Amino acid sequence: MDLNKILYPADLAEARQIQEELLSQLKLQPLQKKPSLLAAADATFSREEVLAAILLFTFPDLKLLATQVVRQPISFPYRPGYLSFREGPAILRGLSRLSPRPDLILLDGQGIAHPKKMGLATFVGIIAGLPSVGCAKSHLIGNYQEPGREKGCLSPIELKGETVGYCFRSRTGVKPLFISPGHLIDLEDSLKIIKACLGPFRLPEPLRQAHQVTAKLRQARP
Repeated sequence: MDLNKILYPADLAEARQIQEELLSQLKLQPLQKKPSLLAAADATFSREEVLAAILLFTFPDLKLLATQVVRQPISFPYRPGYLSFREGPAILRGLSRLSPRPDLILLDGQGIAHPKKMGLATFVGIIAGLPSVGCAKSHLIGNYQEPGREKGCLSPIELKGETVGYCFRSRTGVKPLFISPGHLIDLEDSLKIIKACLGPFRLPEPLRQAHQVTAKLRQARP
């Protein structure tokens, strides 16, 4: 399918068909190699624009190497379960500008913990052909038990009898994160990557820095 058609569907029916076609390409597996370069992406909205930041880091020491910022018109209306078509095009545009190419990408959103297993991390990972991990700040779907309040506590997120992610306490006493694999990675390696990226804050450090960039972009808009 033409990439432009994938990123910019004409309507909800076409977007639904694209999700189904992409889902047939989904592959969950242990990481084939340890990443040495990691990207993190965050997006927000300002009036009629989507503002995206994609940062490139060394891994595991998390030294910032490059930042790409994308501003472009919102191309798809808000529909629950279809956020990827609002944020994904800008993120993929910024990702394509990164040099060198990352070995893995973290996204502020869901992976397979999604009604159609097609959260932002899965969407971006399949199109980019990269291992991807979703790390969301809020719960979308699936059942879980609240993990213990100590850092490192976690519980599985279950959907239709399948574990699709983890509810994970990244810092003692703060709200948990919701981690799910996107593409070309499995549950356990997704969790390991997130743990390796933790600093003193709730969000993994690469995503925290990406979020800081998009917050500044939004504040700067007239």
